[in-house]
Amino acid sequence: MCGAYTLFQLWHIPSTKLLQRSSKLSKDNAGSFFMAGIEISTRLCLRREMQTTTCEIANGSNVPIIRTKQEASSQDKTSTKLEPVGAFQKLPMVMPSVDILYSALRKAKRVSPTKGIVNIAKRERNRGAKQLDALMKELTVPLRSYMENFPNKKYLHPYERSLIELTLGDGHYEEVLGRVDALRKKIQSVGKENASLCSKSLSKREAEERLSEGMKKLEEVFKLEGKAVDDLLNIAKTLRAMPVVDLETPTLCLVGAPNVGKSSLVRILSTGKPEVCNYPFTTRGILMGHIAINYQHFQVTDTPGLLKRNDEDRNNLEKLTLAVLTHLPTAILYVHDLSGECGTLPSDQFITYKEMRERFNDCLWLDIVSKCDLLQDSPVIFVKEDGNIDHIEVERYKRLGPDGALHVSVKSETGLNELKARVHDLLVSQMARIKSKKSSLEG
Repeated sequence: MCGAYTLFQLWHIPSTKLLQRSSKLSKDNAGSFFMAGIEISTRLCLRREMQTTTCEIANGSNVPIIRTKQEASSQDKTSTKLEPVGAFQKLPMVMPSVDILYSALRKAKRVSPTKGIVNIAKRERNRGAKQLDALMKELTVPLRSYMENFPNKKYLHPYERSLIELTLGDGHYEEVLGRVDALRKKIQSVGKENASLCSKSLSKREAEERLSEGMKKLEEVFKLEGKAVDDLLNIAKTLRAMPVVDLETPTLCLVGAPNVGKSSLVRILSTGKPEVCNYPFTTRGILMGHIAINYQHFQVTDTPGLLKRNDEDRNNLEKLTLAVLTHLPTAILYVHDLSGECGTLPSDQFITYKEMRERFNDCLWLDIVSKCDLLQDSPVIFVKEDGNIDHIEVERYKRLGPDGALHVSVKSETGLNELKARVHDLLVSQMARIKSKKSSLEG
């Protein structure tokens, strides 16, 4: 047998024919049967090798490319793309847990037994098993849909990942999704167990009792742990209400201490209507408005105020502001209030400003001194030879603000027209930056 066929011939002979031939040979010669088995094994191994091995041409020959599990995993991770900004608007609508439960109960009770079953006991256990299975599916299908359609946080854009952590609390998003999945698995386990018990009932009465007991158990489990679904509903509402940021549209971000007049300027500059009150941290989240100038559209973001303190001591509102500046391509309109009305000392504002200016020095920047109608005429600042440079810089800031800062007043409308013109120029420059970066990436 070994000499009768070449390797090429063995490759094209169906395996059934080889097996038949080998079985015939086994009657005559056990050794021949053994050799046939070796040839069949060789052929199968060669086919498996050809199906799974990738080759490349090197020096005119096919050379197999061996890819380890580690390399394959690395390549898969590299090919995984982050979700674009706007993932929150794609979140599924989550039904309240009570609506899911009563809808499932109503549909399950309408399920009838399979037609044609004459025996009463068989018909009843068939009906019971089908109703329990239907209830289990009606409860688990929406839960599975939520798990599939709520994005994995690690694949979100860094900006939206920060929004989840700072708005909901670190780990809360994953914890709620974990509870929803645990509920799904428990409902599935209890449902299958009770449907199996019902299908093994020996009498009509036993089938009815097991159906009632199974329905009750599923209802109790869902009521007891269904709060996870309601928590997911609240998460979806919160995230869906987050403002959508277009990364290709120039964005102006207003930054400064609390209550310095950022929200009032947003009202002047854009369509955004933030709350304006005379107390710290009026802005309790990221607020978005839009500007339309000469048929060009821009975005304006109002952010919570920053205080003079270390990053580890900042609250989540301040961290939201830093997340915007860190993860979004924005131009910065930094607002200073030197009138003493905002509740933050000008010297403290100066320290925070210097820190932010150094940290985000790559951003396009415009400084604004607000409420200038409340400022007195600035006296001349004399510099002494032995004067402390830092002290002189702070004193100059208290009177004039940063070098080149534009003084405006919403109340008296001082400087507003110049502000709008300079903001427009700033955003046009930001648009040119975005286009340049996009073309360099595409090239």
